[in-house]
Amino acid sequence: MADSHDMVKKVFTTNSARVETNKGDAYYDSLFEKAKLRLKALKKQRPLKDIDMMDIVESEGVNRRDFMKWASATTATLMLPPMFTPLVAEATELMNRVPVVWIELQDCAGNSEALLRSSAPTVDDLIFDVLSLEFHETIMAASGHQADAQLEDAIEHFKGKYLLFVEGAIPTAMNGQYGTIGASGETFQEHLERLSKDAAAVVAVGTCATFGGIPAAAPNPTGAVGVMNIVKGKPVINIPACPANPANMVGVVLHYVLTGQIPELDSLLRPKFAFGYRIHDNCERRAHFDAGEFVEEWGDHGAQNNFCLYKVGCKGPMTFNNCSIIRYNEGANWPVGVGRGCIGCSEPDFWDKYAYERPMADANIKAPTGGVEKTVDQFGLGLLTATTIGIGVHAVTSAMVGKKTVHTKDGEE
Repeated sequence: MADSHDMVKKVFTTNSARVETNKGDAYYDSLFEKAKLRLKALKKQRPLKDIDMMDIVESEGVNRRDFMKWASATTATLMLPPMFTPLVAEATELMNRVPVVWIELQDCAGNSEALLRSSAPTVDDLIFDVLSLEFHETIMAASGHQADAQLEDAIEHFKGKYLLFVEGAIPTAMNGQYGTIGASGETFQEHLERLSKDAAAVVAVGTCATFGGIPAAAPNPTGAVGVMNIVKGKPVINIPACPANPANMVGVVLHYVLTGQIPELDSLLRPKFAFGYRIHDNCERRAHFDAGEFVEEWGDHGAQNNFCLYKVGCKGPMTFNNCSIIRYNEGANWPVGVGRGCIGCSEPDFWDKYAYERPMADANIKAPTGGVEKTVDQFGLGLLTATTIGIGVHAVTSAMVGKKTVHTKDGEE
């Protein structure tokens, strides 16, 4: 088993995403100059935490060269040209200038766990050691009235400057009485509305916070909804998945530190650098899909040879996320990699629509038109309630045309 330093270096040297720099040189030249001015202004600000990023990185056995490799990969993840790499590295070192308030509502704390248990220094050190986390009730020492006082002090002192991270859905039934917080009995909805009012931007983390998640699944007795259904008049960034990938959380914060603005979003308010393409498009089993090689049932020849999982319910063809590129657990693996099909957890209503072991072609759902490599905006919101006829037809056709000979134990065909 590799030691912790080897695992850290693996993450730092993984090229995590493709770069889509198709907006023209003028756009990126302008953004580059704005980023330089932004970082210059941040440098003049007093750090909220007296911690040096490079001291932390080096304490983990990662040298400056490895750090710059990570910065290069992160620049690609953010869909920025290579010339931004030095600025991304500089922005990382200035993350202690940005205050963050993190609240938990109708949730299981899975996204906090994903951060806490992820590898250092990619996430733990960036978020919890360098970033100024002013409030997070799950990990802070204070509780009760002391915790309330810490929260009120943070939102008052950093009024208009803090990023509000929200984990969990918001119950709205019974006037919000399914979820209350604090000694005052403030409902989750009231709590969110009050704290978002003075935030610079609101970041909904995880599928519960973005689209209601499992709490919003039928019959949804608590009337659970996502953050974007409640917060009005403020920028909202959705980072869905169950749990959200810590790399995408870091990417959003880094983009904000670098540019002073939120990243480009799709029609569901998800950052395009993370959700701009489908899992299916970058899946390691995609070649088997194209060749008509499928797992027909668990444990069969196809399962033993890592064939495509579409016929046993993988929803990769209609799920937008970078799981197949970024992966989880130090970039070691992801659900499809361990033989479990995607259940579309970064899509709205995924529990009701996608979380079952049969292909969407077999579901009684009307399908929109469109090819395989289309973004959610090219498809339109119809994709969220249906799948593509093209996917099912392609799967059947591929199975007929490209089916491979399967040999039995006795050598028979």
